Amino acid sequence: MTCGSAAVRSGVPLLAFVLVTGTGCGSSDAGSAPGHTTQAASSSSASSSASSPSVRPTSRPAPSTPVITSVPTTSHGPSPTAPRPPSSTSSASGSPSTTSTQIPARLAGVDWDRIPTTRPVVALTFDAGANADAVPSILATLHRYGVTATFFLTGDFVRHFPDVARQIAAGQRIGNHSVDHPYFTKLTGTQITAELTGARQQIQSTTGDDPRPLFRFPYGDRDTRTIAAVNAAGYVPVRWTVDTLGWEGTAGGITAQTVHDRALNALRPGEIVLMHCGSNPTDHSTLDADALGGVIQAIKDRGYGFVTLDALTR
Repeated sequence: MTCGSAAVRSGVPLLAFVLVTGTGCGSSDAGSAPGHTTQAASSSSASSSASSPSVRPTSRPAPSTPVITSVPTTSHGPSPTAPRPPSSTSSASGSPSTTSTQIPARLAGVDWDRIPTTRPVVALTFDAGANADAVPSILATLHRYGVTATFFLTGDFVRHFPDVARQIAAGQRIGNHSVDHPYFTKLTGTQITAELTGARQQIQSTTGDDPRPLFRFPYGDRDTRTIAAVNAAGYVPVRWTVDTLGWEGTAGGITAQTVHDRALNALRPGEIVLMHCGSNPTDHSTLDADALGGVIQAIKDRGYGFVTLDALTR
């Protein structure tokens, strides 16, 4: 999922384990069952946004009341399977065969959409890919409220906006979002390795920060094989509890109030909020940035604090 205009389509975006459902950036996990950890599924479809720009999410989540203990389902999602730890040897499917960074076994086989905690904390996350129009406002707001967030950057974003990437890294947590935002279920194991390695090298050489172990699948598109592949490369994939849909812009019928309400309606311990750092390409709105201050204040007023996604791996 990417942070920007047509950015990642989430909809199209840890106490309990549940099975993987949709494949869109927000897929239907964001709307149909926020607050779950999602396990690897046997397959993942991204057909709902095949005609969308490379940085748009794949589908819009269907609104519903999140339930922590239920298993989310979608009409287009894959059939779930049990979680599978990453393999240390290459498979017939072409998954990477080695790993430079081991992840804890308890985190393997899952595309996490909630931090497993009972503490009243929220993780704000921003996907960056298409443009950096909203970054100055977002960083200023985070600084004003004393909040540290997690930003998932593509290698292309860092290459096109190196100064912005360094500004983000100066005070925020950085995660890997691939080089150029492809559908991972369409890639071979070799291509997956190239995406992960290329983005990490671009991020690290530009900002000095190693994004590992945090990774977010572009479009939220993943399956059992791809989750195992990124695990083997030393990454923990992180989805979201709710997609604010700010990336859809006013052209998509979204307002800053929509962003605010979606973030607050899904509030629960360990919530992961998906926002974007770019402007909408059609109307040039930056709704996530516009609503951010109000969202942070409202979450604080309800007794919650903020953490980065490093809280997931501790």
